[in-house]
Amino acid sequence: MKPGIHPAYRPVVFRDRVGGLTFLTRSTATSDRTIEWEDGNTYPVIDVEISSASHPFYTGAARVIDTAGRVERFERRYGAQAARRRG
Repeated sequence: MKPGIHPAYRPVVFRDRVGGLTFLTRSTATSDRTIEWEDGNTYPVIDVEISSASHPFYTGAARVIDTAGRVERFERRYGAQAARRRG
């Protein structure tokens, strides 16, 4: 690698505020905020909106869409209008 053209690759803490997950990894991401980690050292912290601790796919909290109910509701609303137009 050429010296001086790559960003610094250093330890960074990523924190999911919703899920409560924090993990230490290495990254080139930067932040002005810091956090004291379990080992006593201070690292930059980056807050993320979603991670495996809060994403519905990983948590199993995905909503199931009731398609049958939607079709029935559509038929109640517009079924009579469609029948009048046809005949």
